[in-house]
Amino acid sequence: MVSIAIDGPAGAGKSTIARAASKELGYIYVDTGALYRSIGLYMIRHGISLQDAEAIAFNVENVQIELKFIQGEQRVFLGEEDVSDLIRTPEVSMAASAVSAVPKVRQFLLDLQKDMAKKNNVVMDGRDIGTVVLPNADVKIFLTASAEERAKRRCKELEEKGQAVSYQEVLTDIQQRDYNDSHREIAPLKQAEDAVLLDTSHLDLQQSIQALLDLVKNKLN
Repeated sequence: MVSIAIDGPAGAGKSTIARAASKELGYIYVDTGALYRSIGLYMIRHGISLQDAEAIAFNVENVQIELKFIQGEQRVFLGEEDVSDLIRTPEVSMAASAVSAVPKVRQFLLDLQKDMAKKNNVVMDGRDIGTVVLPNADVKIFLTASAEERAKRRCKELEEKGQAVSYQEVLTDIQQRDYNDSHREIAPLKQAEDAVLLDTSHLDLQQSIQALLDLVKNKLN
């Protein structure tokens, strides 16, 4: 089985680019961020403080989370509910960042992610795929863009979904998430030593997808 690990900061377009690349390659796309977001949503809904790591660790065992592939597209289920669209808000993004710093949450999801890569050709994206989840991935890419560019893209995405957002607020959230993700004790966001850096600050979506596919094909050939 072939595994492609894509890491990078919040809002770098990992999900969109990885999803398109996996379709082109005929691989299964695994959006690990969606798993953390779902756990974050669960904690918000159950009134569990995102500052209380002990309570998060205690309650994560109750979370029923499943990735289903419906007509070739990944959908995320929390229990019986499809939460794929509900987990994309700034509030849930910050909750995902908080729960991902809890060791028991990471352990809870690690086996699920590894198992998927054992059974399928996968494109998997997240914060620690190349460093922790799939350290032996066939291809590792660190996908990034400037914080300002990422904030612009995130605003556009949220506005297209009809959500009123402030650019400054989104930028502050992204900068805070960058800090949280790269400074946490467990599996901090960092580029794996053998990962290729792909900066998409000056590329549009199609160019970014093509650049990633070119890197993958060069590595696998």
